[in-house]
Amino acid sequence: MNPLNIVIGKVKQKFEFSNNINALVLILLCVAVFKAIWLFASRYTTQLLAIRVSRDLRQQYFEHIQALPMSFYQKHNIGSLSSRVVGDAGQIATSINSWLTNYLQTPFTIVTCLSMCVFLSWRLSLVIFVGVPLIIMPIVFLARRVKRVSRQLQSNQEKFANVLIDFLAGIQTVKIFSMEAFSLKKYKEQNDRMAVLESKTAKYGLLTRPILHAITTVCLASVVLFGLYTIGMSLSQLIVFCGLLQLVYEPVKKFADENANIQRGIVAAERMFEVLHLKPEIEDRPGAIEIKQFEDKIEFDHVWFRYQGEWVLKDLSFTVKKGETVAIVGPTGAGKSTIVQLLPRLFEAQQGEIRIDGKPVNAYTQKSIREMIAFVSQKPFLFLDTVAANIAFGRNFSREKIEAAAKRAHADEFISRMPQKYDSMLAEAGQNLSGGQQQRLAIARALVKDASVLVLDEATSSLDAMSELHIKKAIASLHGEVTQILIAHRLSTIEHADKIIYLDRGTKVAEGNKEHLLKTCEPFRLMWETLYRSEKLEAIQAEMTPVTS
Repeated sequence: MNPLNIVIGKVKQKFEFSNNINALVLILLCVAVFKAIWLFASRYTTQLLAIRVSRDLRQQYFEHIQALPMSFYQKHNIGSLSSRVVGDAGQIATSINSWLTNYLQTPFTIVTCLSMCVFLSWRLSLVIFVGVPLIIMPIVFLARRVKRVSRQLQSNQEKFANVLIDFLAGIQTVKIFSMEAFSLKKYKEQNDRMAVLESKTAKYGLLTRPILHAITTVCLASVVLFGLYTIGMSLSQLIVFCGLLQLVYEPVKKFADENANIQRGIVAAERMFEVLHLKPEIEDRPGAIEIKQFEDKIEFDHVWFRYQGEWVLKDLSFTVKKGETVAIVGPTGAGKSTIVQLLPRLFEAQQGEIRIDGKPVNAYTQKSIREMIAFVSQKPFLFLDTVAANIAFGRNFSREKIEAAAKRAHADEFISRMPQKYDSMLAEAGQNLSGGQQQRLAIARALVKDASVLVLDEATSSLDAMSELHIKKAIASLHGEVTQILIAHRLSTIEHADKIIYLDRGTKVAEGNKEHLLKTCEPFRLMWETLYRSEKLEAIQAEMTPVTS
């Protein structure tokens, strides 16, 4: 005797639906309300879980890339990193939602309905298992294709983002050179390629349901014929069996649809975890201490540094004593900027040792070393915020201290002319300021920090003659108070230096004060005479230029 028939018979006897319509309506309403509540709760819960996983992934990703060395950023571009944290994290969240639906809800529905089919007729249920391989094979085949194309598509999306970012960053150059057609061609190539890959993804994703629909229809027809003419089932039992079978096939079809989405999520996860699995090359070693105050000297002891297989610094040794102003000069590509990047451990020297107060730099925590140094680069970084916030840069300095630093950097003169002065908003990357104004804000940011060591890497390269003179006086006023490391091509800014180090191709050629190098270092003397004459000529021309209203 069939257990399902027994249950149905007892329910009929209990409620007598033929004579009690109210009970039937009440049960149907209860079922409808339960289903609505269950659907909302299950779908909301799965989506909420997916959203939180995506949030945590984005958080973990950002925290992780902050710990990676500068060499990582030289290998990866902005488009690649941003697409992974935004696009891939979103795709992973969507795929998690699909996975929870497919691998938790769908198996429950299939097992329940198949069990009821077996109760009705175990012989007829055997037909179902014949169709299972026919259903699985296209799902597996198409899933592999979707995964492969998704990997190509997401890689192409990076290139597409890079082309767009390059165009937006270099829009002025594009327009000046009238290269809109060239930019459009590059953009169109990536856009067309992405459209082709998206078409393939759509084809494989949409092909699954028609194939499964054809297979399930054939299986359903076989069940009807086998049940009626071979087993001799009653029509009512066969209708119930086919209804249950439809409940089995529907989630299978949905599974096939969502499986393409899951495969895209797997590819996105692989790309994100490529970065998350990278180990930081520079880490604080166990027992690293904090450097509270710079007390004595900085030493470079036979330092070698290699980048992409080429030695940038070769057996470099020099000392910077507390309160000294040391200038590092030399032709382009000599390795000057590399020196000031090794000091705060943005990179690690391959050979030799860098010491602060007699201890190697890796004996200190990275954060404490960087807190000790104020750095002004050739290309200042300004973010979308107020002038005061850009100078303070995340620190709680008083307005008086911010304004004092701006005055010392001679930035107050243009800030005071802005509509809201220190509360004026800057455009993205400080585009509403000139290059010299941006540089003066960066110098104010360094001065407000009151760090023990001040590093200026071509910091006055974008300044006009008068601004440079003011900054030169501001830097000179710090002589003896702050240890200064200056990198400059404009030699007038290093006249007051206690010591000048001349580099060429990563090797120290000479070291001493200006007079010593002019006598003993021929390359420095030639550079000094050439650049000094050029700077003097610029100054004379600036004085002779009439002032126009």
